[in-house]
Amino acid sequence: MCDVDKRVLKASQENLRAAAKIVQKGGLIVYPTETVYGLGCDPFNCDAVERLTRVKGRRDKALPILAHNIVEVERVAELSDDARKFSERFWPGPLTLVLPKKALPDVVTSGLKTVGIRIPDHNVALELVRLCGGLLVGSSANKSGSIPPCSAVDAYHQLGDVVDMVLDGGSVEFGVSSTVVDLSGDVPRLLRRGAIGFNCILQFWNTDL
Repeated sequence: MCDVDKRVLKASQENLRAAAKIVQKGGLIVYPTETVYGLGCDPFNCDAVERLTRVKGRRDKALPILAHNIVEVERVAELSDDARKFSERFWPGPLTLVLPKKALPDVVTSGLKTVGIRIPDHNVALELVRLCGGLLVGSSANKSGSIPPCSAVDAYHQLGDVVDMVLDGGSVEFGVSSTVVDLSGDVPRLLRRGAIGFNCILQFWNTDL
């Protein structure tokens, strides 16, 4: 059995519980979402967050957060009326909203007063986030500058030796990162094109906001 067979574990309920315990103890895990494979840790554990940024090889960008539900979102972010409309239309799903932050360490947001957050549309990711306490860092499981992985094996080849567990939930649905919309100002701004097309976002802006 090769190393990848030993280190990449099926995303069973038992292994999800084990992954959550790793997160609770300050460890790093790789896990599937509907967009790309994610690299996660406890967003309230500063040592774990700093380790994650070292693993990725970047220290100058904020880290996105995955939430289990809207109640968890409101623990760490301010939801405006526009943000609620976006959340009702696109969550769960591959849209990250940049919102004014509440109680999150500065190391997560790189000193910014905003946080990027979403509720994923993926059963494994949602269950994992729930087991981790409702919130989980949701950075892509790649080295900075490399292509985000679409499979557990791809993620393992990039990060397998420097994380504590790699969960295999099969191939991802979209294969591209989430779309990012900044709602922290007076006017919504598209920051990153992604799994949700620009035309869909633009149509929503023009007809529903």
